Amino acid sequence: MAELEGLEFGKSDFVLLDEVNMEQFMENLKLRFEKGRIYTFIGEVVVSVNPYKQMEIYGKEAIDAYRGRELYENPPHLYAVADAAYKAMKRRAKDTCIVISGESGAGKTEASKYIMQYIAAITNPSQRAEVESVKNVLLKSNCVLEAFGNAKTNRNDNSSRFGKYMDINFNFNGDPTGGHINNYLLEKSRVVQQQRGERNFHSFYQILLGGSKEILKSLHLQNDPVNYVYTREGAVSAVSYNDRSSHKGVLNALKVIGFTENEINSIYKILGTILILGNLQFETDIESVQVVGQEAVEHIAELTATEADAVSKSLLFRTVATGGGEVIEKGHTEKEACFGRDAFAKALYERLFGWIVGRINSIIEVKDYNPVLHGKNTVIGVLDIYGFEIFDNNSFEQFCINYCNEKLQQLFIELILRQEQDEYQREGITWQHIDYFNNQIIVDLVEQPHKGIISVLDEACLTVGKVTDTVCLESMDTKLGQHPHYTSRKLNPSDKTMEFHRDFRIRHYAGDVTYSIEGFLDRNKDPLFQDFKRLMYNSSNPVLKEMWPEGQLSITEVTKRPQTAATLFKNSIVALVDKLGCKEPYYVRCVKPNEMKSPVLFDDARCEHQVAYLGLLENVRVRRAGFAYRQPYARFLQRYKMTCEYTWPNHLMETDREAVESIVTQHGFQDDVAYGHTKLFVRTPRSLFTLEQERAALIPILVLFLQKVWRGALARMRCQRMHAIYTIMGCFKRYKVKAHFWEVERRFASVRNMADYGKSVEWPTPPAALAQFHGITQQLHRRCGVRGR
Repeated sequence: MAELEGLEFGKSDFVLLDEVNMEQFMENLKLRFEKGRIYTFIGEVVVSVNPYKQMEIYGKEAIDAYRGRELYENPPHLYAVADAAYKAMKRRAKDTCIVISGESGAGKTEASKYIMQYIAAITNPSQRAEVESVKNVLLKSNCVLEAFGNAKTNRNDNSSRFGKYMDINFNFNGDPTGGHINNYLLEKSRVVQQQRGERNFHSFYQILLGGSKEILKSLHLQNDPVNYVYTREGAVSAVSYNDRSSHKGVLNALKVIGFTENEINSIYKILGTILILGNLQFETDIESVQVVGQEAVEHIAELTATEADAVSKSLLFRTVATGGGEVIEKGHTEKEACFGRDAFAKALYERLFGWIVGRINSIIEVKDYNPVLHGKNTVIGVLDIYGFEIFDNNSFEQFCINYCNEKLQQLFIELILRQEQDEYQREGITWQHIDYFNNQIIVDLVEQPHKGIISVLDEACLTVGKVTDTVCLESMDTKLGQHPHYTSRKLNPSDKTMEFHRDFRIRHYAGDVTYSIEGFLDRNKDPLFQDFKRLMYNSSNPVLKEMWPEGQLSITEVTKRPQTAATLFKNSIVALVDKLGCKEPYYVRCVKPNEMKSPVLFDDARCEHQVAYLGLLENVRVRRAGFAYRQPYARFLQRYKMTCEYTWPNHLMETDREAVESIVTQHGFQDDVAYGHTKLFVRTPRSLFTLEQERAALIPILVLFLQKVWRGALARMRCQRMHAIYTIMGCFKRYKVKAHFWEVERRFASVRNMADYGKSVEWPTPPAALAQFHGITQQLHRRCGVRGR
């Protein structure tokens, strides 16, 4: 239970709902959003609603409040789950991971940044320089990857167009020692074409709008995105993203990470090359295709450190090997030349992005690690990956993204179920079976060998001859026509929402998605003529040469077909799921409240759809499989001991469990709990709320009691202090009087032997209390002296 939130903000944990149904779930989610509470727990899962405004809940004070605290000691927050993952990693030496999921615009990227900032803030208390350096690179890498991997979409001004998984390595002290980044399925098709109202990747606009005149001149660019085909659509799109300031931030981040000046220049030269490529046009004369305007070709040759003739040749011709091993040059048609140009631009950007990620990895990877000397190296993984996507026109990229989400949803349910079962088994509690939708059938529809959609696509790509997208769709209809989660217009002629020979539909766990088969085969084959690869490999720029190692192969050596894009993506996602499956998972489930990016609007239907496809209700049901709440005995006792006369302020029983039993017995819900080995399990939220209400009613009384006790303690302390002061004063006064007499006695000890009977002796200054007595004593001494004479 969150310490600082009352029920007027709704229930801070969905597990505590009176009834688990969509209506109550949505009521609670909406109430908390309207009250400015954007985070809510489901056990150890954080549900996050994008607030579309700056929230004052992320500063140093918040970090200090959550550092080292248990999950339920504070209101729900990203910091709570980040701290729980860090503690599990440090205390139990367990690898953990934080999986951030949700649709585009739900706030995944911001969530991953806050989690990274929190981990950076709570580590390295001794401020060791090498650890600070690692933290800086990890944080700055976010800025660079955002610039080159994010773009404005109609749903989100800063949408990640790639998946990112980052492993952060920690030493035995819990300080970060390095990391590794994996990137998945960069949406490179965005380089050459964007939907209406969307932009290309941020990096293009940053260099055009933020680059200095000198840089732009050296790249042969103008500072207006309207002048370039690849950025023209995005140039008129309003965006809450400052490209000029972002360019400076990225440039600084590249330098902090460790990129050299030559490497940074090479990055911008590649961006310039891509923009100029987009403006290249071709014309057909009598016999062949020519490039319109030689100046652009010369600029591309200069920026890529290649020969202008070689650039023209790669754009206009394709080198092929005949069956007899003879190598010939085949001229392109105008359409083929345009296709090759765009494929080259996409491949350039993809290689650039992959090289940047690889370069960051080479800097942040753990070096000279010795388990014997340095202890166990533990890991926290942070996964920020694209959410489920349903657009008006869904193509190959959406197909891959939604398949990825199917795999992650399957892992989510499996791990949550497994965690619950393991906890029940550890605590000796009987597990109650819970029904949930197992989406394995959908995963198999996509990835099953020889039968799944990816296999059908690959088979079509490998078939010799002209296989079109339409032929591929017919093959899918034949092989998958009986599958309950697959349909098309041919299989369902009455459904006019799909087009014949173009559309097919998959019933995902998140809802039905209609895909257009157009372009599937080209994007799956991902073809790029070998001529472009050789051109880049022969560049005198070492960065470009490094990006294209296969360019060294001759045309006769390029015999083996590369794996298709879908197969490569499938293999990487299977590897990712395996990697996540062996770690202790923590989840952040992001929800987008509306399409208007409004901080006050809560679209019930939109949010309900997301809650359904994120599987949040199933998550609550699994968490509540018999028991809504569980807590270690010591912590339960610490929170509720004031509600029982036998446990307040301290109990005298042998164990904490016996003390907890006495609390439960006094409140009369013995039948609603189960006692584990180390935890108490409460079956229904009502019992917990009864305790909470009693506790809430007692707190004012206890506060008054504690105030009274403290005031009494303060009064006694003041009294004791005064008594001590007077005692010390009395002793000191007596000492001063005695000391005065001792001094008088010492000075006049030999007065009888003095000629003047002590008249010349100087009298000591008396204390104030003896002033009168001192005067009388002096008079007596003078009289004695007179008589003596």
